[in-house]
Amino acid sequence: MAVTSQPGLYQPSEFQTGLCDFCDDCGTCCYGLWCYPCLGCSIASAMDECCLCGLGMTIRSVYRTKYNINGSLCNDFMMTWCCPVCATCQLKRDIERRKEQNIF
Repeated sequence: MAVTSQPGLYQPSEFQTGLCDFCDDCGTCCYGLWCYPCLGCSIASAMDECCLCGLGMTIRSVYRTKYNINGSLCNDFMMTWCCPVCATCQLKRDIERRKEQNIF
């Protein structure tokens, strides 16, 4: 029998907001547009990671794996390569929602 998922605390899910759901949190959107590196550092800090890791595929993959969010490394790469600000804002919105739900 092949193992298709790793055991964990969380059921498989999706990100809680869409990639282009800018209006869900205009503050995060503005933060990402005007100070993208700062947004990445705040994400990395929230996840207890190095600030240099806050942007791109790596942090998205770590987060997605930790919370059992559906996707793949290829998908993470394409999201962060084609629309890095959108992908980073989506990640920040998801972190904030999980904090509100006390599961972050």
